[in-house]
Amino acid sequence: MKRFVLFTFVLAFVLAGCGANRTVTRTAVDETIDISGRWNDVDSREVANQIVTDVLARPWLSDYMMASGEKPVVVVGPVRNKSSEHISIEAFVNDIERELVNSGKIRFVAGDDMRNALSAEIMHQQTNASEETVKRLASQTGADFMLMGTLLSIEDKADGRKVMYYQADMELINIETHEKVWMGTKKIKKLIEQSGARW
Repeated sequence: MKRFVLFTFVLAFVLAGCGANRTVTRTAVDETIDISGRWNDVDSREVANQIVTDVLARPWLSDYMMASGEKPVVVVGPVRNKSSEHISIEAFVNDIERELVNSGKIRFVAGDDMRNALSAEIMHQQTNASEETVKRLASQTGADFMLMGTLLSIEDKADGRKVMYYQADMELINIETHEKVWMGTKKIKKLIEQSGARW
């Protein structure tokens, strides 16, 4: 009898799971959808946009162009995730790079991973490409400035309420002199409320 009751319970549980209904709705890519309150694609785009808008509006850019007569060459260096979450730093860096390149105010060179792949291709061409099309060694454009930073988070929660705070600290550094020419901080704060439950 006990086995029959257990079997019936398991069968009912399985059938209930099979009857679950899921709906998928396509939305605009730039629509703000905040389900968990954690860092998401909208946060990444907004912070990247604010960082690039700020860095390109500061005096270092006009000072450099007046002194050299050219647009500065920028590369994005390491951005460390020191938050309490698993955050796709690569997506965040891509958002920053896209905003920088599309601004038209600077020249931009590839970061580490891409440089390594490009260097391997140039080495391959030295012995495999025709003389007319082979790309020369030591012809890369050197960066003048490196943008790097850290992503932090603070979580505060009690009695069904939680505050998620994110802070992106970024610095632009002159590669030759190691002088910091710009520092910026962008912040996001979210209040998440969950009725009938404690965190």
